[in-house]
Amino acid sequence: MTYCVGLALDQGIVLLADTRTNAGVDNIATFSKLSVVEKPGERVMGLMTAGNLAVTQAVVSRVLEGAGAPESEDGKLPMTLHDVPSMFEAARLVGDAVREVFNRDHEALAAQGFSFDASFLLAGQIKGRRLRLFHIYSAGNFIESTPDTPFLQIGEHKYGKPILDRVARFDTPLAEAVKLACISMDSTLRSNLSVGLPADLLVYRRDALMVTARKRITEDDAYFRKIREGWSQSLKQAYLDLPAPPWHVG
Repeated sequence: MTYCVGLALDQGIVLLADTRTNAGVDNIATFSKLSVVEKPGERVMGLMTAGNLAVTQAVVSRVLEGAGAPESEDGKLPMTLHDVPSMFEAARLVGDAVREVFNRDHEALAAQGFSFDASFLLAGQIKGRRLRLFHIYSAGNFIESTPDTPFLQIGEHKYGKPILDRVARFDTPLAEAVKLACISMDSTLRSNLSVGLPADLLVYRRDALMVTARKRITEDDAYFRKIREGWSQSLKQAYLDLPAPPWHVG
């Protein structure tokens, strides 16, 4: 399983993705689920993936390198995330790639008892265009985050969602958004063993057109450990501070 979260805020973007994949309790591996496209001064994009690893890797290879793209009649190279003109076209490119892989592989997967399972979060900005965050589904269709709902999640999302629902706002500063993303990830790690560290973090400040921060968070990361311990202690204290029920319970 996977957990990825993206926040598209007034100040910019925060993306965080775990790296654990598993095909059973005795077959666990680490694969990065965050791919980054950066042309300083021209574009920055982050693409996060969840679902069947073979499917998502095929889609990522298609949109980053053009691998497996249908041949064009005019001989032009296939469009990739490196040269799409807008973030909307980038989301369409990912959706089209999902459909291409589905058409090629879904029958073989079904014959082996596997479902076609893939979802993606795509966020970024291209020069002269606005910053955007999309969720692309396994059918190739997609939705976009809004100021009213400035975050999207894929994978094992239910454990990390409550803190985001309560706190995440469009005007949340980037530093606070990183904190929120880390708390959301830690909540998921505690409740689902199929999600695990390391986690890959990308921070992008609006209109910078270059990556603001990129980091791999490991088990021994001092900041993440402080977040984990502080959040647990704060939750416990908040619970203890709540009033007892006013009725007799024995």
